[in-house]
Amino acid sequence: MLRFLVLTSLAALVLADRMPEPRYIEDSLERVVGGDVAKPNSWPWQISLQYRSGSSSRHICGGTLIAKDWVMTAAHCVDSHRTWRVVIGEHDLNSNSGREQVMTVKTVHIHKLWDSSNVANGFDIALMHLTSEVTLNAYAQLGSLPPKDQILPHNNLCYITGWGLTSTGGSISSQLKQAYLPMVGHKTCTSSSWWGSSVSDTMVCGGGGAESGCNGDSGGPLNCLVDGKYSIHGIASFVSGYGCNTPRKPTVFTRVSAYIDWMNMIMN
Repeated sequence: MLRFLVLTSLAALVLADRMPEPRYIEDSLERVVGGDVAKPNSWPWQISLQYRSGSSSRHICGGTLIAKDWVMTAAHCVDSHRTWRVVIGEHDLNSNSGREQVMTVKTVHIHKLWDSSNVANGFDIALMHLTSEVTLNAYAQLGSLPPKDQILPHNNLCYITGWGLTSTGGSISSQLKQAYLPMVGHKTCTSSSWWGSSVSDTMVCGGGGAESGCNGDSGGPLNCLVDGKYSIHGIASFVSGYGCNTPRKPTVFTRVSAYIDWMNMIMN
């Protein structure tokens, strides 16, 4: 999910093109724009990150199970003091299929260079250490991480998955959705008529047309097909202040391959 923030440090970057600041996608009211409802548990590494609200828990972000007791998500999802839980094997947030595993969180590790007031700085990545290990089965699997520094070509096949808004300001779907977001090459995404300097080389872009991530999708994976296998090349981070699926403002993701060493250091 993307959070609506006033990012004053970006003013010089965006005012030149008269476009609004990027906004995080972490409001619990929004979903994948366009796309389709995914086949239940077809993305078995996708988790729902939830926080305690009174006597219940509410979905706020997505994430990826990368080890039996580790989840990868966006820093902006977890930079507040809340009681967190992770649900793996989830499909419909409003019903229990019996496939879900609900895990408590022991510790949260946010990248030390993360700065919530400067989205263009990057480092929007966090790891959550679970209190116990997930039982792997047909509905709960580990997401595959890319090799260090791997960058995929323009138009590489990728999908975003999440429980975010189905349209900017629109209705929500309780079921996990997927949307085709082909990779946008860094040269294109950083051109002046696209995102310009708001996107750094530790970010990747996907989409830029009718389909996009939206509020509620933050922290979730960008699943990209490489050599016949899906691997997680992005962590959903931000969209345009004009709207989630603004043309030439593709969904921006933290580039996972830029942080392999950092993740190994934290988990080891």
